[in-house]
Formats: sequence, C-alpha cells, structure tokens
Amino acid sequence: MQLTSPWRADFPGILALAAEGQTYLDSAATSQKPQAVLDALQAYYTGGAANVHRAQHLPGDRATRAFEAVRSQVAGWLNAAGSQEIIFTRGTTEAINLLAYGLENHFQAGDEIVISALEHHANLLPWQQLARRRGLTLVVLPLDEHGQIDLTQARQLIGPRTRLLAVSQLSNVLGAWAPLDELLSLGRQHGALTLVDGAQGAVHQRPDVQALNCDFYVFSAHKLYSAEGCGVLYARSAAAQHLQPWQFGGEMVLDCDYQQARFRPLPLGFEAGTPAIGSVLALGAALDYLSCLDPVAVSTHEQALHDALLAGLTQIHGLRLLGSPQLALASFTVDGVHGSDLAHLLSEQGVCVRTGHHCAMPLLKQLGLSGATRVSLGLYNDGGDLQRLFTALDQALELLR
Repeated sequence: MQLTSPWRADFPGILALAAEGQTYLDSAATSQKPQAVLDALQAYYTGGAANVHRAQHLPGDRATRAFEAVRSQVAGWLNAAGSQEIIFTRGTTEAINLLAYGLENHFQAGDEIVISALEHHANLLPWQQLARRRGLTLVVLPLDEHGQIDLTQARQLIGPRTRLLAVSQLSNVLGAWAPLDELLSLGRQHGALTLVDGAQGAVHQRPDVQALNCDFYVFSAHKLYSAEGCGVLYARSAAAQHLQPWQFGGEMVLDCDYQQARFRPLPLGFEAGTPAIGSVLALGAALDYLSCLDPVAVSTHEQALHDALLAGLTQIHGLRLLGSPQLALASFTVDGVHGSDLAHLLSEQGVCVRTGHHCAMPLLKQLGLSGATRVSLGLYNDGGDLQRLFTALDQALELLR
C-alpha cells in the first residue's frame, strides 16, 4: 500500500518497534510519543525537578510557571473561557470520578443520570455507583441497528428528571462518533448538566467546548501522543459551582486547623497532592507538536488509513465488523475463531492489536459477545502497517481454520 505517514519519523517508539519487527495497531489503548514529548520529559527531570505552587526557590518557581503555562495552553486548545476552567487529573477515569463524587450533592433521590450503551467502564461505573449511593436512576440510551445512539429513543428518555447527560465522543469499540449536537441540545433543554468523554475523540478532532456547549469535557494525555498519568477536566465556570472537593490533602487548602478547613477555588481546590508535573509539561509539548501539523493533511491521512483498513477487513471471509466504524478503529469477530487465539497468532507475527471486552463489557454482552479484536490507528501508521496486518490475519486464520 502506498499510504505513507510524513510524521512517522517523529515517533522513536514506532521506529524502535518496527526495528524489532513489531507493527503497533493499538493506539486506542495508548499512543506512541513524538520526540518533542520525550524531550520535554527529559528536560524537566534532568534540569532540576521541583514541586509546584509550594516553594519560593528558583526550581520551584520555574516548575510552577511552566505548569501553569500548560494550563493556559490547554484552555486555549479547548477554547475554554479561561485557565481557571482547566483541572489537571491523572486521566479520564479520575476526572469522571472527580465529577461523580464532586457532584454528589447536586442529586436527589429519583433524579436520572443518562449515559449511552456505548460507554467505556470509566463513564459507566462512577455513575452506576453514584446512582446506588443516592437512589438515582441510571438511564441507558440504546443503539440503532447501525451501532449508533438511537436519537428517537434519546428524545423519549432524556426528560425533566434528567440531571446529568454523560456520553463518549467516539466509541472505543465501534469507532462511531456520537451525535453530540443533538444529544447535548436535548440535555440543555431539560436543564441537565452535560459531560463529554473525549478520551478517544480528542486526538482525532480538536475539541471546541464553546461550540459543543458542554458543561464538562475530559480527556487523557496518553491517548493524545503524550505521557501517562495526566488528564484534563474542563469545567465550565457556571457548572463548576456545583462541584465539591473530593480528594483532600496538600496545596488545596486556604486555611486549616484540627477541626475544619477552607479550600481553594477552582482549579487548585480540586488538585490535592503533588500532580504529575512532568506529564503535564509533556502534554504542553504534545499540544505544541500537534498545533504545528497541517490539520487537513492529518485528517486526510487518518481517513485514508481507516478506509483502507475497512476495505481490507471486509474482504476476509467470515469476518464481521461491529457496528459501522467511522474513524480510527475497527472491532471485529471471525466465525469459529476465538479472539484470544487470533490475537496470540497475530502477536507471534509481530502485529499488536487488542482483544477482549475493551472495558465496555455491557456493550459486548448486548452484542452477544464475550470479546472482539480491535485494530486502532495513529497518525504514525501507514499502508505498510495495514499490509502486514492483512498478511498476518490471512496466515493466522489459515492455521485456526
């Protein structure tokens, strides 16, 4: 295949894996990192690491300034109203848990939280457990025959008792974009708070929280070509007034004695303890890197890769795609073949894919499956990667059949 990636050489991990004979097709789980991100991490740790917001010495001041510069950078990247709306977390999962505990007093028994059938466990379990604690009803929006959220059903299920609507931007199993404009509009019509889980979507479509008009948006840095241990919670200032601190400890206190405490406002009041400073600085480097790329070229490349992936997969006898994948990933099963056996044989040929329930077990159960194989793409993948996948699939399936 002639699909080439002009950015492939920017990612040392991809080159190192290729030198080992490995083809990395698992970017939905975590992405490889460009050299710029690795340089930022090395610069922080070798140039004199220091904690932020605490010390009056030069290294501490330098770290704090750099850390807060990234907060402003993220705010600009998301088109937030200001940096006070950006809370650093340790990932999407922590960000959603922060909301589930921080919003607990916003709910009363009988209120409804609406999610979709597509959700990753990170955007299901925190709301499921909150519903159990507070006597709430968890409403699940069903899918249509194409694996998309059924808007007709959504119009009936999102109503005056809905207090929160929480949906993923891009499904990590079906590769389907959620109809966010319609869903978020329905939520707003009924006065509900709205949350968009951008863990998969942010890397493929630059978020604009003003255009989305959502109250909360979350994503993880490690899926955005940056380091692990860093995530972002965007909280619209008006919606953030409903939040209460959920973790308590250093640096989030205004005043404290042995009996009581007063806490800082957003965002520091929600960042207890030492943050992942190096990973935050790496996120800044990742955003710098992505901002220098031609977005049209990236989008064109990703769509061409996706189309080639689907074209190749649909030629394989007995292979069934799940849903109607739109971008970046595709999940599938093969008649008479166990996913674990297939993934093992692909791995033996140096092809890295994922198999299992993809942290979306209820969705797989609804589809009547215990698991599926997933191929997911990054901007560093090329036609050669896909050709190696198809060749390995042919050889593995010949053995298994």
